[in-house]
Amino acid sequence: MDLLNTLVDKGLRRELPTREEALAVLATSDDDLLDVVAAAGKVRRKWFGRRVKLNYLVNLKSGLCPEDCSYCSQRLGSTAGILKYTWLKPDEASQAAAAGLAGGAKRVCLVASGRGPTDRDVDRVSETIKAIKDGNEGVEVCACLGLLSDGQAERLREAGADAYNHNLNTSESTYGEITTTHTYADRVDTVNKAHAAGLSACSGLIAGMGESDEDLVDVVYALRELDPDSVPVNFLIPFEGTPLAKEWNLTPQRCLRILAMVRFVCPDVEVRIAGGREVHLRTLQPLALHLANSIFLGDYLTSEGQAGKADLEMIADAGFEVEGAGEVTLPEHRASVGGGGCGSHAGGGCGSHEGGGCGSHEGAGCGSHADGGVCGTAAAEPAAPAAEPRTDLVAVRRRGAGTDLAPNA
Repeated sequence: MDLLNTLVDKGLRRELPTREEALAVLATSDDDLLDVVAAAGKVRRKWFGRRVKLNYLVNLKSGLCPEDCSYCSQRLGSTAGILKYTWLKPDEASQAAAAGLAGGAKRVCLVASGRGPTDRDVDRVSETIKAIKDGNEGVEVCACLGLLSDGQAERLREAGADAYNHNLNTSESTYGEITTTHTYADRVDTVNKAHAAGLSACSGLIAGMGESDEDLVDVVYALRELDPDSVPVNFLIPFEGTPLAKEWNLTPQRCLRILAMVRFVCPDVEVRIAGGREVHLRTLQPLALHLANSIFLGDYLTSEGQAGKADLEMIADAGFEVEGAGEVTLPEHRASVGGGGCGSHAGGGCGSHEGGGCGSHEGAGCGSHADGGVCGTAAAEPAAPAAEPRTDLVAVRRRGAGTDLAPNA
């Protein structure tokens, strides 16, 4: 397929695909799915080999959030029966992190619900970062605390944080339909603050909220311009008790096409399969490892994930290997640029086009041309309807942080 050959060539050169090419990936038929996965897999292996980075979430403060993000079980007005608790003590958080690290995780992601941290909250998290790093040499720590005020990113960096996560989630044009208590621009500002403080920026999206293909391409292109080092791709977990509880728009095949599109647009970035992979990819999760080079191990913030042992077996059975603590995740040209991301290299690459700039948690039009796809592809077949809702796969987390039960890792 001419489209896929073109995209592989561009990915190996770190060259930006056209929007039409990105849309055409999402418009490919199920008959072409394995070809799409194989093509994007060539790009993934060029920059990341067969390594899979493991990340582990610790929910420092759960529920009772004043923001109204429609996708979130911790939102204002949510009636989802999730765990609710205030800040974990540093030793509690460190103990929770230790389980993930023992399972092979090299990065711990410290997450707290809320609009953004107070200065006292930054102090709490700083103490937690120190506790984790004192007991685990070489561990990476990423903080995800919401919108940052001036100076807070610098304080987290001084405390030993390596990265900061704040997702764009969806396109700027539809953001107001998902959240009203803060803006898309607020999120962009926080990612820029993380960049400016020298933290590795982590920013991604949530697919499956009823967005169009154009929305998906818009947010991924915005992320490329924002230049994060890692892009987590979440698939909406439709929690009962949230406004998006009835949004079951994803199939395993569509999830794979979305991951492939992200890989082609950001070829040398850590693409992480985040929340919802078990719910929507299901038995096709191993195929997704050919597209993404990073996953979360075990449970998520408020939902249960696949058993950590099953994650490790899946990685091995698919012919991949867990990335070691001493290995550098990013390609040399990115890792060698302090705080730099996919557009920080002179002479081209991911996000280096003119006009590029710098983008939190856990099926409409195909966008193809009327006469067919791009670069000689045939007109796409109508997308298959999403499967019946798999509410049986949505399980509230009842173990780990905030409980007396051992975590899943």
